[in-house]
Amino acid sequence: MSLTIAYIIIAIYSVALLLIFFYSLAQLNLLVNYLGYKKRNHEAPKFNLLNPREIPFVTIQLPVYNEEYVMERLLDNIAKIEYPKSKLEIQVLDDSTDDTVQDTAEKIKVLQESGLDIQHIRRENRQGFKAGALKEGLLTAKGDFIAIFDADFLPDSDWLKKTVIYFKDKEIGVVQTRWGHINRDYSTLTKIQAFALDAHFTLEQVGRNSKGHFINFNGTAGIWRKECILDAGNWEGDTLTEDLDLSYRAQLKNWKFKYLEDVETPAELPVVISAARSQQFRWNKGGAENFRKTVWNVILAKNISFKTKFHGVMHLLNSSMFLCVFIVAILSIPTMYIKNMYVDLGGVFSALSFFILSTIILFICYWFTYKSIQGSGLDNFVDYIKIFFTFFSVALGFSLHNSIAVLEGHMGKRSEFVRTPKFNLNSLTDSWKGNKYLSKKLSRNMILEFALMVYFLFGMYSAVPLNDFGLFPFHFMLFAGFGFVFFKSLTARA
Repeated sequence: MSLTIAYIIIAIYSVALLLIFFYSLAQLNLLVNYLGYKKRNHEAPKFNLLNPREIPFVTIQLPVYNEEYVMERLLDNIAKIEYPKSKLEIQVLDDSTDDTVQDTAEKIKVLQESGLDIQHIRRENRQGFKAGALKEGLLTAKGDFIAIFDADFLPDSDWLKKTVIYFKDKEIGVVQTRWGHINRDYSTLTKIQAFALDAHFTLEQVGRNSKGHFINFNGTAGIWRKECILDAGNWEGDTLTEDLDLSYRAQLKNWKFKYLEDVETPAELPVVISAARSQQFRWNKGGAENFRKTVWNVILAKNISFKTKFHGVMHLLNSSMFLCVFIVAILSIPTMYIKNMYVDLGGVFSALSFFILSTIILFICYWFTYKSIQGSGLDNFVDYIKIFFTFFSVALGFSLHNSIAVLEGHMGKRSEFVRTPKFNLNSLTDSWKGNKYLSKKLSRNMILEFALMVYFLFGMYSAVPLNDFGLFPFHFMLFAGFGFVFFKSLTARA
């Protein structure tokens, strides 16, 4: 290997590590914000729902598409919402193309006969996908405030009473709640998904919101002020994460968001890796699409501070961290050999070794968010160590899949909105097999994921002749992560 190629590899490797380090520093700053916010007493103006004149009219929108397994559960749950019927409207925005349409219509008719104001809204096509359905419903929505729930969400009966009250502050455009997980302990896959989402819904959402930095409506389990939606330009379907897109457009127009960590809205996590793949692809590609669409509007905005711009850019770059991690992973083995071949470059590698701090910072940050939900104590800390490194390994295993999504997003390649299949699994004995919405096809990335598993096995082997074990734990996690994703993809099919 020539010295020029060695320098190019080191340069790319260093830039990727630097971006990861900046990301970890941003997370550390959010942790400081989070801990400071938790210690303060928070008062906010609220509607008095005991006063009939202060009870606002709310429209609940339920965007659904082919939801055979959860549709009845969703409607039964929403029907239990405690709110004056004269001030509540429910829109079932049904884009379904299967035989659930008739069953849904019949269920809605029964609810209508009980006195509930619930409408079954159908479109001729799925133009704009979820964003298009929400926009269509908004045309006839009677509510001043629009609550949105995906098909697998099960808000408590008093959910509206805990959330809509904060719109007393006329500057607030969105109230978002924390997601809960009804099947957290179903499998290793659900545990690590819950772990990652818990970090987002504690550390990130509170850490940003507490200092007035931009956060995102999470697509569900939140309420919009209708005026805010319209003022920000309404829903747009040109990205796969329409929620992040509208969130940034609204905040750039000075609308405030209110995040409620203490209000939990339970939902179902994907239990099959193919479902998790489709969800991860949509979220990560959508994040990159929104970076492409929005980042310059954030950087050039004159109404926000430098720190809010920094956190906004890092937020929009969240999904791109998978690309950085993948680059670091792939180049880590060549750098081992470069280090062995060019002894004079040893100082460069010593300087780069401080990036182990990135992992340590994330370990500390995630511990505080883990214990806020699961509790502290030695037993929980031991459980945390296990789940952290399991999560870390599987996240590395998803890095190829998610990097492809990110690259497509940055390059502007359009793709269809692929929904995440729902299962309605209530216990560990329930089986996902037979779900008719699951893809029967194996992922095209599986061959590459198997090759990468072998590649990082070679990386561990290389440590022996080179007598360099510094990256051995990293390569082991990569080997385990790609192995987990490959074998789960191979065996977990309907």
